[in-house]
Amino acid sequence: MHDLLAQAAARAITYYAERDGWSVFPDSHAMEALQHFIEALPAEGTDGQEVIRVLDEVGGPGTVASTGGRYFGFVTGSAHPVGVAASWLAAAWDQNAAMGVMSPTAAVLDTVAGAWLTTLFGLPAGTQTTFVAGTSVGNVTCLAAGRDKLFAVQGWDSVNDGLIGAPPLRVVVSDASHSSVSKALGLVGLGRNAVVRVPADDQGRLRADALPPAGDPTLVITQAGNVNTGSFDPFVEIADHFEGSPSWIHVDGAFGLWAAASPRYAYLTAGMDRADSWATDMHKWLNVTYDSGVAMVRSPDDLARTFKVGAPYLPDSGRLDPVHRGPDMSQRARAIETWAVLKSLGRDGVADLIDGCCSLATRFAASLAEAGFTVHNDVVLNQVLVSLGDAAATEALIKHAATNPTTWAGGSVWNGGPVLRISVSSWATTEADVDAAVDELVAFATALEENE
Repeated sequence: MHDLLAQAAARAITYYAERDGWSVFPDSHAMEALQHFIEALPAEGTDGQEVIRVLDEVGGPGTVASTGGRYFGFVTGSAHPVGVAASWLAAAWDQNAAMGVMSPTAAVLDTVAGAWLTTLFGLPAGTQTTFVAGTSVGNVTCLAAGRDKLFAVQGWDSVNDGLIGAPPLRVVVSDASHSSVSKALGLVGLGRNAVVRVPADDQGRLRADALPPAGDPTLVITQAGNVNTGSFDPFVEIADHFEGSPSWIHVDGAFGLWAAASPRYAYLTAGMDRADSWATDMHKWLNVTYDSGVAMVRSPDDLARTFKVGAPYLPDSGRLDPVHRGPDMSQRARAIETWAVLKSLGRDGVADLIDGCCSLATRFAASLAEAGFTVHNDVVLNQVLVSLGDAAATEALIKHAATNPTTWAGGSVWNGGPVLRISVSSWATTEADVDAAVDELVAFATALEENE
């Protein structure tokens, strides 16, 4: 076993050390080599060290170098070294974090890391955290709790009696809400289309002046960090609008919630603490290894109403164990890596990480604008939207950004036209990485213009 684990560790360390010399996206040879994995399940087993050798030598080159500094797609964080090391230990421990009796270490780290997160984000004292796979599941968790609370205040027990025959429940979302919100609404039985859609402004912020009148029980879904522009909904105005009425305000903040951890950018989240629930990712801007997210609810009782279960084999610990505050029964001890990275960085280090990425995004935007690209958003955080000339040229730019060896960024659509979407969220990204990416994109733009 020692030799097997030592080999895997050595190969992982080599991958980590050499990643910046690779093509950011796998080249054609690496893609073709992946066919080696396509086979029928063999009747006889294979030596463990040989399995790891094949996995590394065939699989490694086929990975996207998102752990490096030149990957700017999908708001993907790079695994922080401390997080990687902690994940190795976590895998060796292989703890089920469902209940404290199953792992005292996981239970303590769950409590500590959760408290650290709510403190970083400036959330109300007593806010309950639940570690989940990511914000998509976090949204489901929070919206389910909000749904059941709003039915409960109307005298309907949706947890036990279901939704058939339930009283009305209004759902309010922005036109610019993330696709995971629609998925979550479908999963919790409220419907993807059975919503009141509020128009957004030119930066993707919900227009508070267009909100429907308060009064009816309402589930309101807001956004911290628009997936394209990085903009924030006006939380103060939204909270004021629904103050005193039966409502539940949720904040979908996969990456934008982390602005609250930076004294420089916390102003963007003003009023966010008045919400009832929040969801974010650690595998994005905290740069924790995948997968890692958290759902946070103001009142632990609201999570318990929706998720607490009983069974003869489940001991009553007297505390709200993870099994009773989220959709998972068995679950990976995700708090381990989060605790490790937060402990390593500290409050100041987290703020520096956020500030550094935002500064690099501003550098990206300024450099591309100077080179003749059109920047379509106010760069308030870590997101940059650019286009090049007409739609055809921009589509060509998007294709090049996803196929060149130097950098990677993806496309999106903004105000009806194609744009290149650049997200800066890696601890590993430097000014040199941004400049190299800019040089690559500018060189392509120059060549495209010369060939016209």
